Amino acid sequence: MEGSKCYGDDPDNCTKYGRLYNWATAMALPSSCNSNTCSSQVQPKHKGICPSGWHLPNGAEWTALTTHVGSTAGTKLKANSDLWNSNGKKGTDQYEFSALPGGYGDSGGSFYDVGRYGNWWSTTENGPSIAYYRFIYYNDDDVYNSINPKSYLFSVRCLQD
Repeated sequence: MEGSKCYGDDPDNCTKYGRLYNWATAMALPSSCNSNTCSSQVQPKHKGICPSGWHLPNGAEWTALTTHVGSTAGTKLKANSDLWNSNGKKGTDQYEFSALPGGYGDSGGSFYDVGRYGNWWSTTENGPSIAYYRFIYYNDDDVYNSINPKSYLFSVRCLQD
């Protein structure tokens, strides 16, 4: 699929961690949306690449999740898996979110931090070429909110409508 890749261009990584997508591809919007504001095309419960009956989360939905989970949300949402390069500090997967550390890719074709970071797009933009995402770091207990270029390749999570 154009606009998405397996970490390191290795199909085995798609099997382990899932695909990585640029923002426009995740949103099922034209590739021009990676460098232009497309907020007028983003629908409430925006389906994007999710299956029927599911949608990509916006920033408020991500916040609702982490608020509900409470302190140490990163640990509680991480999969209890050796895929996290955690020096023995695995996630508890208390909420069956099963977050995996799929790393990320940049627009130049390089890949970074598989086993160390899980990064998931939000539907919320922060200007023409920037969007919000959430990430969990392998050696930390929290879930962080940040921004990055829409051309980066991150994982996605779908929410049931």
